[in-house]
Amino acid sequence: MSDIKALARERAFAVRKAAFAAGQGQAAEILADYLASQSGKVLSGYMPMRTEIDPLPAMAAHQGPVGVPVIVGKGMALRFREWSPGAKMIEGSFKALIPEEGAWLEPQVLIVPLLSFDARGYRLGYGGGFYDRTLEGLRAKGPVLAVGFAFAAQEVAEVPTEPTDQRLDAVVTETGVRPFA
Repeated sequence: MSDIKALARERAFAVRKAAFAAGQGQAAEILADYLASQSGKVLSGYMPMRTEIDPLPAMAAHQGPVGVPVIVGKGMALRFREWSPGAKMIEGSFKALIPEEGAWLEPQVLIVPLLSFDARGYRLGYGGGFYDRTLEGLRAKGPVLAVGFAFAAQEVAEVPTEPTDQRLDAVVTETGVRPFA
C-alpha cells in the first residue's frame, strides 16, 4: 500500500502545483461562508505551505477561537496552538509555521489540508498519519467536523485507503462545497 500511496502522492503534488498556479478564486470566501454556521466553536486551520490552498482569510473571519496544528512527535496526534492574525510565528516541524506562544486548544471543527480527495470523503495526505490519528482521537470524545480544503482539480476517482484512514465530512474548493454522507 505504501508504494501505491507514494505514486498517488507524486501525481497529486503535480496536479496541485498546476491548480495553485491558476489561483484559488473565491475558495477562501466559500470556506468562510461554510464555516459561518460553526460560530463560537474552536476551529483549527493551518498555515499554508508550498502549493497548499490558503485558508487564512477564512480562519481570520471565524467568530471563535482558532488554532493551528503543532506536530509534537512522530506517530503522535497533533496539538493545536491558538492563532490570530498578526501572531508571532516560528518554524516548527516540517518547516510549518506555528505560533510562538498561545493556549492549547481542542478543535471541534478542522480545516484539513490534503493532496487529493475522492467522492467518498477520503483524503490523501503527506503520509505521516497525523490528521488520521488526531481525528480518531477527537471523534472518540464527541462530534467533530472535518472539512478538507483543496482545489477542485485535486479530486481523484479513488484515494487508496487503509483501515486507519479517517473520512472527511466535506471538502470545500473554489467551485463550492462537497458534503459527504
